[in-house]
Amino acid sequence: MTLSPPVVGILGGMGPAATVDFYRKLVEATPAGTDQEHLPVVIWSDPRVPDRTAALVGDGEDPTPVLRAGVTGLAAAGVRLLAVACNTAHAFVPPLAAEAGLELVSIIDVTARQLAATLPAGATVGLLATEGTVTSRLYHDACAAVGLTVLAPEPAEQARVTAAIAAVKAGTADASGAAALAEVLGTLRDAGAEAAIAGCTEIVLALAAGTDTDTDAVLPVVDPADLLAHEVVRRARELRPDPADAMS
Repeated sequence: MTLSPPVVGILGGMGPAATVDFYRKLVEATPAGTDQEHLPVVIWSDPRVPDRTAALVGDGEDPTPVLRAGVTGLAAAGVRLLAVACNTAHAFVPPLAAEAGLELVSIIDVTARQLAATLPAGATVGLLATEGTVTSRLYHDACAAVGLTVLAPEPAEQARVTAAIAAVKAGTADASGAAALAEVLGTLRDAGAEAAIAGCTEIVLALAAGTDTDTDAVLPVVDPADLLAHEVVRRARELRPDPADAMS
């Protein structure tokens, strides 16, 4: 039996819970009836990557060397598609993927395209994300390119978003954090947002901690990690040989 090389590489660890959540979504997005019909995946989960937001706001260590080590390691493992289970890391990863010869499936671009396909032209979307993602304007620029406007929370509300993200990373997420996010969503809705981006992979986990909080009743929330999982499956299935061929 000759095994085909792995197709998908996941650069994770930022944080570990978000990486687990993304891989679960990737598995669930794969139309498979047997083990062999799932995608060969290599996960590089290194939580030692310096804080991306701290670097972007100017007072933290550059995460590029550690991110480069992860991208290089995945390339050496034979992967072809790169998925990054961290929105903020997309401020650093694209040139690293290019130099390693990997095709980056951007969580930012996938989300912007989906929003443009489902919202009216010129719509405004709210953004729940790290301060680093907001400062780097990753979603602002990608959405502007498809005719949408991004609305980020005011500083006091952003602090509540940051606290909810931190609680997930610390393993202390609870209903109070979900309620705080729902209130921020209400503020974004009142300011004109027609939907919101869960632009940090911890946001969905923070919202899930509030089982009695129906955020979609406040403002529809788009999960970029879920969109990314489906896009990775689509592209990987185009690249991967038929599993039956690998078993011969």
